[in-house]
Amino acid sequence: MATLDWIVLFGTLFTIVGFGVWKTRQNQTVNDYLRGGNSMNWFTIGLSVMATQASAITFLSAPGLGYESGLRFVQFYFGLPLALIIISAFIIPIYYKLKVYTAYEYLENRFDLKTRLLAAFLFLVQRGLAAGLTIFAPAIILSTLLGWNLNFTNIFVGVLVIIYTVSGGTKAVSLTQKWQMGVIMLGMALAFGILLWHIGSFTNFSSAMDLAGSVGRLEILDFDTNLNERYTVWSGLTGGLFLALSYFGTDQSQVQRYLTGKNIKESRLGLMFNAIIKIPMQLFILFTGVLVFVFYLYVKPPVFFNQAAVENVRETEYKEELGQIESKYDAHYLELQSARESYTKSVDEGNEDGAVAAKAKFQAAVAEDLSIRGEMKDLLKKADPDFKVKDTNYVFLTWVMDYLPIGIVGLIIALIFSAAMSSTSGELNALATTTSVDFYRRLFNKEANEKQQVLISKLLTVAWGCIAISFALVARLFDNLIEMVNVLGSLFYGTILGIFIVAFFIKKVKGNAVFWSALIAEAIVLMIHFGRVYEIQFFMQYEIEYLWYNVIGCAIVVLLSLLFSLFSSPKKESLVSQS
Repeated sequence: MATLDWIVLFGTLFTIVGFGVWKTRQNQTVNDYLRGGNSMNWFTIGLSVMATQASAITFLSAPGLGYESGLRFVQFYFGLPLALIIISAFIIPIYYKLKVYTAYEYLENRFDLKTRLLAAFLFLVQRGLAAGLTIFAPAIILSTLLGWNLNFTNIFVGVLVIIYTVSGGTKAVSLTQKWQMGVIMLGMALAFGILLWHIGSFTNFSSAMDLAGSVGRLEILDFDTNLNERYTVWSGLTGGLFLALSYFGTDQSQVQRYLTGKNIKESRLGLMFNAIIKIPMQLFILFTGVLVFVFYLYVKPPVFFNQAAVENVRETEYKEELGQIESKYDAHYLELQSARESYTKSVDEGNEDGAVAAKAKFQAAVAEDLSIRGEMKDLLKKADPDFKVKDTNYVFLTWVMDYLPIGIVGLIIALIFSAAMSSTSGELNALATTTSVDFYRRLFNKEANEKQQVLISKLLTVAWGCIAISFALVARLFDNLIEMVNVLGSLFYGTILGIFIVAFFIKKVKGNAVFWSALIAEAIVLMIHFGRVYEIQFFMQYEIEYLWYNVIGCAIVVLLSLLFSLFSSPKKESLVSQS
């Protein structure tokens, strides 16, 4: 990067961190530290909720998904608006009425201590792992593209987050997230505008969309009922709904964001802001990836976007095979250009018969391009069996590094770091709060004073930050980062959501019934997932994609809770719960 890019990058990051520390330097009470003094307006809440969810992974992987497969991933979010409406109507009033610091405090009031601790523990496990992944994901890609040391990059991001999260707690997280989202949206808008300008020098917008649409990049809706189809309208409206209900309604990293509101109205408006904005924002990010695909129809992209991996193979005995694939790719790209030109010309001339034949030829050329890329991935895998060959995470940043002007590159890198920091800070804040309130204060020191509670919360933030950094240092790159985060959440969110649905809506079920139902549900979900991961025959015959884990886990908890309640004595249940 140029000197100006470094100035923009570090100037942006240190300004945001300094602002967060300075604005919250006088936070003294537990309410200030854990709930931001209940002083946030709806706009700050809305941006904070969005920033916690939209990690760096969103801005790295989503454009790559748009490049590779188009807009279909947006179906994942179809259940989100409905989930936020349900949470605003039914769940927020309960949290405010009980004046809880964490979502899990409510479960002890409703059920018993062990159910509260189980839900809190499941949250700590999945969110603790996710916090490490949100640091690691941008670090490994930035270190590869910029030549930075991976461990240094992990530690750099983690330490910056720890500094202002420890200093100001929840309020610092919310205030910095507002500015981080500003940087993120400015960076994406500039990248989008420059991308359109580049494409405009090759063709008009209508032709660009025709090219993208001819190979399925503009398809959004898929009504397939096959459970093995990952992103469909049905998986988004059902699995996506259950995932969003659990994430926004029971995950402390989100609950803590809207519990900072001045009142119920501000919290609800913050969630409604996300209900309206989230799908268009995600569609915009995916569409940016589609435009990158169109751009590379006119400018030759690398055969594999992770060029560092390709260069490593060049130093092995597979260098001849590498050269052959690269030569084949270079020759085919000329054919792809010819097919693209023929199709565009036929459409422009209104030659319908010629356009049909030219379109088929163009589609075949794009398919062959993917086939050659597949050969490259096979070679990389052969050279290093442990190498993860998915390179969609590198698509957008490769374009940024190669084609954006000086200064804007630094802003985009700052965007990625800001997204990583905003999401991670929300996670660390929630992890520390849950550990402090649901475990330390509940089990070990009920009489802790204000000063002790704030101190232990700060120490726990540092501890969880160190754990997240440690996980980031030993983590390995997954095939697609944004999908990996959602898979990780889906392994636990269904069970947690089931506990809360029973708590909110099925009053006759008591603690023992829901506790054992949750343990069984979580075991079943984990068996289904890892049975497929390790290709165990019994589980391989059931083609179930990860979004359905949320439905399965939740349904099992609810159904078993009702079943266990039918066969339990109310008197005995009450006695056991009190023991």
